[in-house]
Amino acid sequence: MIRSELVQQIAEDNPELSLRDVEAIVSTFFDEIVRRLAEDGRVELRGFGAFSTRARGARTGRNPRTGELVDVTAKRVPYFKPGKEMRVRLNV
Repeated sequence: MIRSELVQQIAEDNPELSLRDVEAIVSTFFDEIVRRLAEDGRVELRGFGAFSTRARGARTGRNPRTGELVDVTAKRVPYFKPGKEMRVRLNV
């Protein structure tokens, strides 16, 4: 499912909301998750899962095209851990 399909499904399930309102809600939802992760926070949605970040240290990588060694800087990457209810529903 892509973002536009999610917006469409929510709009169909909630006919009292306009498509523009649903788009605003979905955008706000995702923007707040990203904002919180950027602040090195954590977002937990009970029954669904938890979003957080993990640190990756600096390392020496290799350019796959040339084979040349390149320095890769340290960075944070997003991480998602599914909740118990999601794992149970996926493995039924």
